[in-house]
Parts: sequence; C-alpha cells; structure tokens
Amino acid sequence: MTSMRTLLKLVGLVVFTALWGCASTPQATAERDADAKMYSTHPNAATVYIYRSPFNTAEWEDNVLYVDGRLVGSTVPGTYFRVNLVPGRHTLHGTGLDMGVLTIDARPGALYFVDLAVVAGHSRYQAVPEAQGRKAIADCCVLLENWAPGQRPLLR
Repeated sequence: MTSMRTLLKLVGLVVFTALWGCASTPQATAERDADAKMYSTHPNAATVYIYRSPFNTAEWEDNVLYVDGRLVGSTVPGTYFRVNLVPGRHTLHGTGLDMGVLTIDARPGALYFVDLAVVAGHSRYQAVPEAQGRKAIADCCVLLENWAPGQRPLLR
C-alpha cells in the first residue's frame, strides 16, 4: 500500500511539473522569491502581490496579467507576482473571457494582496486582507518574474 501511495505521489508530481512547464513567464530564483516573501515596502510606492492558488486547478491555462494596460506576465496556479506602483488609482486586469478587473487606490508604503481565480476562462480579482494574502503566498506560491517593458513573451 505504501508503494502505491508513493507511485501516486510521483505520478502527481510528474503531471504537475509537465503542466508547470506551460507557463511562459519565467520563475524567479529562490533568493528573489525569499526576498519577496519578506514583504518589504518602499516609502514612495505601493506594493501589490497578485497570486493564484494551486487549488485553482480547474484552469491550468495561463491568464495574462496587466496593470493599467502594461503587461506584467502570465499566471498559472501556485504562482504570484510582486508589483510596485506609484501612488494613485491603478487597474488590474487580465485576458479571461470576462476580462476581470480590480481597481486599487494605491497609497505610498502600503501592501495589497489580490487573489486571482480563473474558472472556465473567467478571471476574478479579489482584494484580500494582508494576513490572508501572506498566508496564501507562504503556503502555496512561487514568484514569477515580471516581464520587462518591450520584452516579448516566450514562444511555446
């Protein structure tokens, strides 16, 4: 029975790794991920963490994330982005069928956490309390690199 459980875990890991390879946004180094999980802020900027729970596995397709029309990167379950924003009103949006949207009034030095769920191609952005966002990211997620301005998405 133990060997069967081990085999099932191994098969699950192989499937997860194969699906993980579909992400076209590169994963950050372990050092950058650990640094982002320190949740430091800058006094002149707001810091926003946008994450997708690994339990949102009904949709393994990526969902491209934008802030104010600027490309941030492509998300998959179990990942997150850290985005620094100048103070003011900003709009998060994606490429789901419904073009889910969330507006944030960013304050300098503030931390924001956003749970991104993608179900049947529809994206849903939900602001969550800081404690909930920190726990979700610590329990589930790895940092993805933000696409640089002018950078072309990786081809599959």
